[in-house]
Amino acid sequence: MSLESQERGLMKIRLDKISELRERGINPYPYKWESKDNIEALRKEYDHIKAEEETEHIASLAGRMVAKRRQGKAGFAHIQDMGFRMQLYLRQDILGEDQYYLYKKADIGDYVGVVGKVFKTRTGELSILVSELTILSKSLRPLPEKFHGLKDVETRYRKRYLDLLSNPESMEVFVKRSRIISELRNFLAKEEFIEVETPLLQTIPGGADARPFVTHHNTLDMDLFLRIAPELFLKRLIIGGFNKVYDMNRNFRNEGMDRNHNPEFTMLETYAAYWDYNDVMDFTERMIKYVTESVFGKDYKIIRDGKEFTFTFPFKRLCMIDAVNEAASIDIDSMEESQLIDMVSKLGKERPVSRGKAIEKLFEHFVEPNIFEPTFVIDFPKESSPLTKDHRSKKGCVERFELFMAGMELANAYSELNDPVEQKNRFEMQENFRQKGDDEAQRLDEDFIEALEYGMPPTGGLGIGIDRLVMILTNQNTLRDVILFPTMRREKE
Repeated sequence: MSLESQERGLMKIRLDKISELRERGINPYPYKWESKDNIEALRKEYDHIKAEEETEHIASLAGRMVAKRRQGKAGFAHIQDMGFRMQLYLRQDILGEDQYYLYKKADIGDYVGVVGKVFKTRTGELSILVSELTILSKSLRPLPEKFHGLKDVETRYRKRYLDLLSNPESMEVFVKRSRIISELRNFLAKEEFIEVETPLLQTIPGGADARPFVTHHNTLDMDLFLRIAPELFLKRLIIGGFNKVYDMNRNFRNEGMDRNHNPEFTMLETYAAYWDYNDVMDFTERMIKYVTESVFGKDYKIIRDGKEFTFTFPFKRLCMIDAVNEAASIDIDSMEESQLIDMVSKLGKERPVSRGKAIEKLFEHFVEPNIFEPTFVIDFPKESSPLTKDHRSKKGCVERFELFMAGMELANAYSELNDPVEQKNRFEMQENFRQKGDDEAQRLDEDFIEALEYGMPPTGGLGIGIDRLVMILTNQNTLRDVILFPTMRREKE
């Protein structure tokens, strides 16, 4: 018999049980349940009691039944809630026949509510001596075989609900993710930033070098682009008079997928008037320190690829061009643009369209994979940074940094360009790169130029990839482990 046939047979048995319950006047899907307790809190309060010790606490709680073993007129079960488990001890002489009947009809996967006294068994397991049992939801499908510790990655990512109910450590990652985002917001509030929202659908995709997703608005009969970054709208708010703003936003980039990239991702972008990129570096360090200590405590260790580190402040600062020169044993300043482009091509990479893009590609190849501990890579080439001020002392560079750790980029920040004439020239340079085949180059946004012409104060901007930050802080190996519903290929028929 095939697995599919077996599953259909088990579902038929469960449907029959539902019919039996309804014939007895029992609703297998009641409307609500009042829980006065939860498993996590009960464990914190009573895990210390001795074996065979009873408490006076009459608990009321609910959860999914994940184990069951019955012996005549008594039995045990385990329920699970938010990744925590509690044993139930059920006796017919305490429950009565009608309530014990519910226990007999309960299946692994069902949600149940229980009331009973908290105690420890002879073997020392904290348990509930159940005096009241209610079925809250009958499950039709049996849980997957060996669902305890489900390992199949396809199933875990495609059916995240099975991953969460079978892997408490996965549940914990997403609880930590929520706390990290909450503490980011707390920090930003302390720093007097105002949270705002920016358009998800845009007529001109801007704020990043990326290929956008395109959709169509039927009523307006026009194409729109899913947001690749909120940057240009947040800068409009700085122009409008806000001093500090941020957007915790979803972005969409039509690019490749790997352990560090998902087409849909969460980004935090912040902008502060009167700051430059040095201020933003200091701010980034303070923010990461605050969040890490708030969620994980001091001296928390990051473990990546068998290596570990703790955050040491201030972070190291490394000039991009100096780093490439040292790693590749070259002298960029003495090389022509064509030489740099040819060097990238010989590495088997897509041929870049400018000197700046070539330098970045060389950095990605020779330097980036070897940056393990938190490092600010500073002073990028001008051609690859169209929204950034010229460096005040290094010709051909701009005041931009990216934060790297564990071999990948985590944050990107600028001393924001606020000269409207220069900004238009930069956009036009990007349009030229697009004509040469760079379909990720940024587009000319005349409305943003007009806004800049009203005047924008000196501004420091920052973008942090939330998924990557969570991935690093929770010691996960791929973005799919920190995104509840990652983008997946179609399942094969």
